[in-house]
Amino acid sequence: MKYISTRGGVAPKSFEDVILTGLAPDGGLFVPDQLPQFSHSEISSWQNLSYEELALKVISPFVDDEIPQSDLKQLIEKSYSTFRHSEIAPLVKTGENEWILELFHGPTLAFKDFALQFLGNLLDYTLEKRQQKVVIMGATSGDTGSAAIEGCRRCNNIDIFILHPYQRVSDVQRRQMTTVQADNIHNIALHGNFDDCQNMVKASFADQSFLPDGRQLVAVNSINWARIMAQIVYYFWASLRLGGPDQAISFSVPTGNFGDIFAGYLASKMGLPIKQLVIATNQNDILHRCISENDHTTRPLEQSLAPSMDIMISSNFERLLFDLYDKDGKAIVDLMTDAKAGHMRLCETVLTKARQLFSSYRCDDKEMVELIRDTFRDHDYLLDPHTAIGLAAARECRADLQTPMVALATAHPAKFPDAVKQAGYPSDPELPSHMENLFEREERFTILDNDQLAVQSFISDNITA
Repeated sequence: MKYISTRGGVAPKSFEDVILTGLAPDGGLFVPDQLPQFSHSEISSWQNLSYEELALKVISPFVDDEIPQSDLKQLIEKSYSTFRHSEIAPLVKTGENEWILELFHGPTLAFKDFALQFLGNLLDYTLEKRQQKVVIMGATSGDTGSAAIEGCRRCNNIDIFILHPYQRVSDVQRRQMTTVQADNIHNIALHGNFDDCQNMVKASFADQSFLPDGRQLVAVNSINWARIMAQIVYYFWASLRLGGPDQAISFSVPTGNFGDIFAGYLASKMGLPIKQLVIATNQNDILHRCISENDHTTRPLEQSLAPSMDIMISSNFERLLFDLYDKDGKAIVDLMTDAKAGHMRLCETVLTKARQLFSSYRCDDKEMVELIRDTFRDHDYLLDPHTAIGLAAARECRADLQTPMVALATAHPAKFPDAVKQAGYPSDPELPSHMENLFEREERFTILDNDQLAVQSFISDNITA
């Protein structure tokens, strides 16, 4: 299998080259030139597989023969050995044919662990084989940074630089990143918002001349294809536990950078019977406006109680558009030029095609807090703010009660005590035992202005020999 850029200006790449590249040289994102197809009977045969066994089935076609099956199996098993629940991604019932898919049982309590534990092990394996050293540069709105650090901190061939928006992530999210003490880990608190951090990363990938000879940047954001690939698995996992593939299924996904829900879209294209994908947004609702009104106008970013969704430029939306526009790279270049200028519009045929699968909803802080309160009162179940937004969208948008509706629980509520306390929860929700002393650990991070030269100079000065 080969990988092509959404903007059509790059020769096809191998799987290993793509995971070590991240952003394509033409500014686009890598996608497979074809998707594996699984038949109804093949998916049915996976009913009794463990999560790790299912992951091997789903991921193998994307890797092809670049990693031997035995090695890939070991990488997958190692990646999920640190999860604290025997089912890896358990389902919890919260209503009539309504379910929560808990994706927060990994080491950093967020769904990003599914992809970044795997990516860390994958990078370590590939770099050791190639005897190569690289620099990870990533932007985080809260969860990607800690998951990337946890997944990659033991890799001998990697220096890690994570940018987060200064004072715009929760205390738990920040401390999960800044209390990991290692010479190869550097946290940068950038004056600005997540989009500023993400733009800094993209600009640096476009011009890597600030790096020492022999080093290159590697992406850990969901612009890295391996992130998307690993997330496809849990859509198959949830479906198989709720009657799939004989029964169609719907998903509601708290959405910021569009990577998580794009994985669901790919699962449907690969043969999983998905009836509906609900794009759940907070008040930074550009994706909801795009799907519901064809309004992709950029507006000022609002700080919310669901900070991981405080995003106005959703990178992975480009991957969806590339598919909807029949892999027309020039059309994507034009669209992304419009998006950068703040006023992208989709052609009506493409919008109609998108609406066949996608619905969308906007849930603000007030509605979200009320849902956390009501769910705890009625079900004795505590939601984090992002999951609450996903559940609100699920209930508002679901097409029928006969189709199971699964809301993705993207983070543990202990990561967002402010939102939980506003909902009337009597105290800070408890962190798991491996994090109980988080607020006693020493922090280390560097505050920098939103200045590309300053950030790149800091990186070049702190790369290990």
